[in-house]
Amino acid sequence: MAITAAMVKELREKTSAGMMDCKKALNETNGDMDAAVDWLRKKGIAKADKKASRVAAEGLVAAATDGKTGVVVEVNSETDFVARNELFQETVGKIAKRGLTVSDSAALADADLEGGKSVTGYLTELVGKIGENMSFRRMEKLEVPQGVVASYIHNAVAPDMGRIGVLVALESAGDTAKLEGLAKKIAMHVAATSPLANTVDDLDPALVSKEREMLKAEALESGKPENIVDKMVDGRMQKFFKESVLATQVFVMDGERTVEKVLEDEGKTLGSDIVLAGFVRMAVGEGIEKKEENFAEEVAAAVNG
Repeated sequence: MAITAAMVKELREKTSAGMMDCKKALNETNGDMDAAVDWLRKKGIAKADKKASRVAAEGLVAAATDGKTGVVVEVNSETDFVARNELFQETVGKIAKRGLTVSDSAALADADLEGGKSVTGYLTELVGKIGENMSFRRMEKLEVPQGVVASYIHNAVAPDMGRIGVLVALESAGDTAKLEGLAKKIAMHVAATSPLANTVDDLDPALVSKEREMLKAEALESGKPENIVDKMVDGRMQKFFKESVLATQVFVMDGERTVEKVLEDEGKTLGSDIVLAGFVRMAVGEGIEKKEENFAEEVAAAVNG
């Protein structure tokens, strides 16, 4: 039976499934509308689409490294309970490893994960199995021509995945094993201190400008002359830079040297300069607005969902 655009539109309106899924369902059922609805439900597609409007602000961050390359990915779920589901964790691990082979988030979302299914498509089917909304959100990747990219997961709930993931890239011709150990320690430092940038020059100019304006407004409240206020602001901005920039932060492992001093000292030990080529710190749900619900509403939503 020939499948028309009107039939696809009708099925889409009934199920809210994607157009291509509706067309495939109709082809599989020879145009039988009711059978096509059942086909979509069995595949978990119709069910998944109904849940897609729910806020998924929990989930996992996972890391994968391969010598000079590393990625961290975030895959979200509605609840922390699902983040502890073995099937969900297995899927997140696969997505992270697949990330090593692509360039960015968009490419990973469309990449074949398993059985001809893209990362997005695979998660859509998983929604039908697990029963709540989940989605791939983002990926960050670091690479160096020589040296290492190491990862650290804070409070891991499974190997290489948890709520906070960090990558640190060190560029050097020094011993790889020792570099990896150092990179791991710096990654732990990044997890603890959450620096805003690698160096002062890497800071967002808009952020720096806003911080300076706020500090000046605070200083003017003291009633001191503007020339004195400017000097006060300069001093406070230096403190802001020291605390916010990774290179000038005091290394949490010894509490004395800055991170850039640690790299300088370790470089001398290894007989090769060490350059901090970059870092990524990714936390589950950061920037996602969470909907607040009380327990009674959650139960009602589960019953009616």
